[in-house]
Amino acid sequence: MFKRVLVANRGEIAVRILRACRELGVETALICAEVDRDSLPARMADQVLVLRDLAGRQAYLDIPRIVEAGRSAGAKAVHPGYGFLSENAAFSRACAEAGLVFVGPGPEAITALGDKTEARKLMSEAGLPVVPGTVEPVADVEEALREAERIGYPVLIKAAGGGGGRGMRKCADRSELERSFAQAASESQAAFGSSRLFLERYLEQPRHIEVQVLADQHGQAVHLFERECSIQRRFQKMLEEAPSPFLDEGLRRTMGEAAVRGALKAGYAGACTFEFLVDKNRSFYFLEVNTRLQVEHPVSELITGVDLVLEQLRIAAGEPLALKQEEIRLHGWSIECRITCEDPYHGFRPDPGPIQAVHLPAGPGGRVDSHLYPQACRRMLAALDEMVVAGVSTSIPFHRALLEHPEFRRGNLSTHFLAEHLGDLKPVFSDEERELAALAAALSLHRQGGDRRAELVARSQEEAALWRLAAR
Repeated sequence: MFKRVLVANRGEIAVRILRACRELGVETALICAEVDRDSLPARMADQVLVLRDLAGRQAYLDIPRIVEAGRSAGAKAVHPGYGFLSENAAFSRACAEAGLVFVGPGPEAITALGDKTEARKLMSEAGLPVVPGTVEPVADVEEALREAERIGYPVLIKAAGGGGGRGMRKCADRSELERSFAQAASESQAAFGSSRLFLERYLEQPRHIEVQVLADQHGQAVHLFERECSIQRRFQKMLEEAPSPFLDEGLRRTMGEAAVRGALKAGYAGACTFEFLVDKNRSFYFLEVNTRLQVEHPVSELITGVDLVLEQLRIAAGEPLALKQEEIRLHGWSIECRITCEDPYHGFRPDPGPIQAVHLPAGPGGRVDSHLYPQACRRMLAALDEMVVAGVSTSIPFHRALLEHPEFRRGNLSTHFLAEHLGDLKPVFSDEERELAALAAALSLHRQGGDRRAELVARSQEEAALWRLAAR
């Protein structure tokens, strides 16, 4: 095992990695921007390297500076977390050239699986079913129109260089494809440095189900079952659960074996996620591979008892997998809610600002041992009731409404769930809450006095600026 690891990330994933290193007895160094020097990760790390002349996120994207920081700190490995440089082949290569172990796959695997069209071809060779679409990126809108006629509308325009919904457009007919193509190419260029696009048939009412895989450097791989990720807004996941309420044992085994087969075909080493679309007939199609740890990895840890970050570090250190597929058991049910600073009552408008207070939930329920689906829902609702974040709007009310919805409780999910069932979310107040709000508003107006028109105009302009900032 490594003596010291450099953590090249921030926020909750940095904390997660630091704790795993501590459990293994590994020393830690952390890079951070000036703005993060008093953060929790900075307080936890054995050594902190502040990149003072790099503002904000740029500190976590400067490959030469990060590599040099790792060498100067005496680190033997670099863990990129998720986001930032975690799926960057150039960063993986630069670490190797500097004598640092990249905790993740090699640059060849990142390149092969990061390009969506190349990944589709590779997985087809491994026998995985793929959504009908173009084998190569389309050269221009004219070729896209010809291919769309062959595939059949509706189609999805997708970025070849990356995922996460960026560059993605649904086109119901020829005119919509003509209008959307240039915009999708521009968004893809901005997000991934490549404007290449390809087309896929649009599946009606699909489920988005992904399989967690671990593979070592000795040709062994296992899967840790699936995660249901169908609750999405603008192609971004909002809630994940494991296992999926839709899969039976046969389909669960078939999809897991397909993901393992794909990882071995790619010569993969590390943790990765195979994403699939599953239609109402239980046919599944390969979508993409995420060559890193996922934000939603805790739900897989909770149902299997496997610490994915510990396994990442062991694999990177060259250790063979100690896990055998038949030894990995599925226990209970787990749900993850992504709590963000967005206002669900106003179209999920971003609401950044200083956090005035926070109380995080605690108590039983961190691991759900019951197999009952409502049990996990009740525990998550109790946790959301206990969580308090003052000063900004958050997505907590949305997650409460989602977990209480009868169709969600029945497991009737698809990637269209929010549009169909929660498209017009409105706050629900008790009579006591309405009375308190009215009293608070009257007291506030009495104390402020004067004409508030200018303040309201300024607020409107501020909100518009936030939308522009979020590029929505």
